[in-house]
Amino acid sequence: MLMTGATGSGKSTSLASLITEINAKYSKHILTIEDPIEYLFNDNKSIISQRELGVDTNTFPAAMRAALREDPDVILLGEMRDPETIDMALTAAETGHLVFSTLHSPDAAETMNRIVSSFMPNAQPTIRSKLAGNLRGIVSQRLLPHKSGKGRALAAEVMTTSALVREYILDPLKVAEIAEVIKKGTSAEGMLPYDRSLLELVRKDQITEDIALQYASSPTDLKLKLEGF
Repeated sequence: MLMTGATGSGKSTSLASLITEINAKYSKHILTIEDPIEYLFNDNKSIISQRELGVDTNTFPAAMRAALREDPDVILLGEMRDPETIDMALTAAETGHLVFSTLHSPDAAETMNRIVSSFMPNAQPTIRSKLAGNLRGIVSQRLLPHKSGKGRALAAEVMTTSALVREYILDPLKVAEIAEVIKKGTSAEGMLPYDRSLLELVRKDQITEDIALQYASSPTDLKLKLEGF
């Protein structure tokens, strides 16, 4: 499961909330690998081990290798910075671990492109296959000015890995079309297009129409929906 967005978009806070939720409800071994540690967790129902780069380990790949020897159920990997770390995270997911991580990418389609393009061309088909088989979803976040003038409002795009998304991940010519799959997806499928998130924030009086249109993927379509069409 990937959380993406620009620096300061709340990725770490969202992941911390997910870890807190698992900790409150399930008896799991959770292992976090971060640079630096941003949130300290206390054991509740789960046992949580936290590792910091430069203190407990030298590199993310070294930390991942050590982590897998500790038999965790859940791994929070602060950031997937290089091909080796990405490959190890996918291998961990392949062997039954729930892996959370982040990337500095604006949306699901760009996330796929960045992951795959970080590998040499001869390795890319294998990585596409691993992504298609193990990725469960991508949440891409942006924090927008709140209508009240105080604080921020969270807008998000959510992609779940449906059968069609898997097909598009495997085909380098169709990755860009993932955005259209999300746009046409339903809440029942777990899909949330970014512009639908903006529309909901306007209706909840959390952001202004001007802000929504400024940040929209398709401003013309969003304007029509705001006008009731």
